[in-house]
Amino acid sequence: MFHKKLDVWKEMLDLVELVYRLTKKYPKEELYVLVSQMRRAVVSAPSNLAEGCARSGGQEKTHFFLISRGSLSELDTQVEISLRLQYLSKDEFEVLSEKILKTSKMMQGLINSRTVNKEQ
Repeated sequence: MFHKKLDVWKEMLDLVELVYRLTKKYPKEELYVLVSQMRRAVVSAPSNLAEGCARSGGQEKTHFFLISRGSLSELDTQVEISLRLQYLSKDEFEVLSEKILKTSKMMQGLINSRTVNKEQ
């Protein structure tokens, strides 16, 4: 299980915990809408990273890594919506946004290293 050695995967799991903890306080009417979307997106990121690591082909790996990064972008939008609807405080928003940005940069670094290695 190579993915468990990656710092980006560990950061993503921290992000999963944070999103689950913060969305517990969302209004009940958002349980099957925004909360569900956020939780699916945040779980999708490390899941697709892990699946990509398990693939043998370079293009397959990169494909799943890109899906993982896309899930982080989806989550970023949902966090912005949560702030606008006042489900998150400004402090909570900033913590989440910083964590998403850090994780996205780490994921982009992994994608870039796959691309560089593929060209060589």
